[in-house]
Amino acid sequence: MIRNVLGSVVALLGAAAAVQSPFHSWYGDRLGRAYRIQDLFGGIGGVTSAVLGSILLPFLFAALVALVGVVLRSRWVVALAGLIVLGFTVLWMVRQGQAAGSLTVDSDGSGLGWGVAQAAAGGVLLLLGALLMSGRGVRDRHARDPYPAPSDTRPDTWPPTQEPGPSVQTSPLPEPEADPYTGPGTGQHRAPRSDEDTAPHPVARDEDRDRYHPPHP
Repeated sequence: MIRNVLGSVVALLGAAAAVQSPFHSWYGDRLGRAYRIQDLFGGIGGVTSAVLGSILLPFLFAALVALVGVVLRSRWVVALAGLIVLGFTVLWMVRQGQAAGSLTVDSDGSGLGWGVAQAAAGGVLLLLGALLMSGRGVRDRHARDPYPAPSDTRPDTWPPTQEPGPSVQTSPLPEPEADPYTGPGTGQHRAPRSDEDTAPHPVARDEDRDRYHPPHP
């Protein structure tokens, strides 16, 4: 937040310096607003221009771009404004050097004037403001989407656990087994029979009965 405020202030100062620079002398006694825009591409001549048709127009456009970047907190838009100011300033210096043969800085004011230095300083301040700005952060993204989708924080287990249904036994105690020896309606349990009870008894023969039980006289 502090970086955005500081960068915005520096960028606005740079935009103001760039817009004000054409009202100062650029070369000799000639003001910057006296140079036509077409002179920057076809060569500088002695014809003066109106204010809105002068080099002031691209600087006004750069200031508008910088203002949009400050409002949107976009460091790239602010940097674009700084490149526009520096680009037109360097282009003017190239064309002026071709027209005058060389660029000089004289103490008597016959060379480069204060307006060129102010325009170059404005472009540098715009780039510096873009570097100081932090841009739109995570807090701004949350502000645009105040209700984000909840994330699934459950552990990923495999195999997946089965939810107990109506047919699944949930009691910790085993169910009692049915007694196969209880008849319907009796309500009593019978002890299981042993093998001797269930084994068939042999039929005693007549001679065996006579051996153990002699006849009475």
